[in-house]
Amino acid sequence: MAVELNHTIVAAHDKEASARFLADLLGLEVAPQYGPFIPVQIPNGVTLDYMDAAESITPQHYAFLVSEDDFDAIFTRIRAADLPYWADPYHDRPGEINHNDGGRGAYFDDPNGHRLEILTRPYGSGPD
Repeated sequence: MAVELNHTIVAAHDKEASARFLADLLGLEVAPQYGPFIPVQIPNGVTLDYMDAAESITPQHYAFLVSEDDFDAIFTRIRAADLPYWADPYHDRPGEINHNDGGRGAYFDDPNGHRLEILTRPYGSGPD
């Protein structure tokens, strides 16, 4: 049996605004509400289901493997929105992108403090 990630629940203070934030940056669509969830479907079939959380939110990390062209488009939207970004998950290299594995990557935060990442090469796939 093949095992595939189907969906994950993403805690948010405002599920609609948070789903729209991600979808707008990645160039995706927000799907209609399903039960308590606002889904954003990623092209590989995985859905991020945003759900309102009344309590404090523990930040999670979500990484999106994108093409070089998609990286350019997404990174342009990040900069147009004047969002802070980093080359590393620790926020030690502000205003930079990384070139890990011969690709490009950048980290930025969503409105709930979740750490989002775009990268053009999977970790371990390149020469470094």
